[in-house]
Amino acid sequence: MLLLCGLEPAAAEHSLYSAFSEFGLLYSVRVHKNAAIAQPGCYAIVKFYSARDASRAQQACNKQRLFQKSPLKVCICTKQKVVQQQVLALSSHKCQELASYYLGFNGWSSRIITLQNISGFDEEYELLGGLSQRQCLKYLCALEVTLPNHGICTRGIGLAEAHLENSQDSLEFVTKAGRVQKLSVGKALSNAFQKLLLIVLENGKVAVEYNSGQEESIDSLTEEELKGLIQVNDFSLEHFNHEEDEEFACDLSLDEAHLL
Repeated sequence: MLLLCGLEPAAAEHSLYSAFSEFGLLYSVRVHKNAAIAQPGCYAIVKFYSARDASRAQQACNKQRLFQKSPLKVCICTKQKVVQQQVLALSSHKCQELASYYLGFNGWSSRIITLQNISGFDEEYELLGGLSQRQCLKYLCALEVTLPNHGICTRGIGLAEAHLENSQDSLEFVTKAGRVQKLSVGKALSNAFQKLLLIVLENGKVAVEYNSGQEESIDSLTEEELKGLIQVNDFSLEHFNHEEDEEFACDLSLDEAHLL
């Protein structure tokens, strides 16, 4: 999409968001200045959650003057990101945004089943050649997501950790403990939503299917068994080895539609 206008990037993003959000829920809007060798102006990448919405927006907005004197050139991006090993899930923030848009704010709910402090289980450091010299905070969360209008209930787990630079600093402990707890809850929510498929029909109605193909499903466990997840050695930690905040996957999704 070429924007031949004198708007600042922030103002252009706001105008683009207002114009394209009429066609469906937007994943993101990014505006960039043209390269020095190109003509003055800027271009933008608008990402939709739905390929159908992106196609409708392209057909309606191409060569139109939406908010400027010059018409916009809008086309579907054909370049796709290739992830070699695994496709990262949407962050919890994006999951909530998507669910609230298609299901309504009262169409889903979540509750924490258990949030456990599992700090001190550092056998992984021994396998790597020695114990860590810094105290490590770890929290494990088990969370349940319910869609009452569709009769679906799913669960997810999330593990987060952070190192303390000074174990005697109570302020650092409280701050990082709160951050790690929040991050583990967010990862558990994202994990639960990975088992749900939202199907948007042509008439606008939304159907939901439960994807039972998860290798490590915890939906069949009782709450008492979930609260006993302190035995984390039964779980593979490689799925939870990200120390960044919950937005580490904010720019990646399974089936994004792009406008360029």
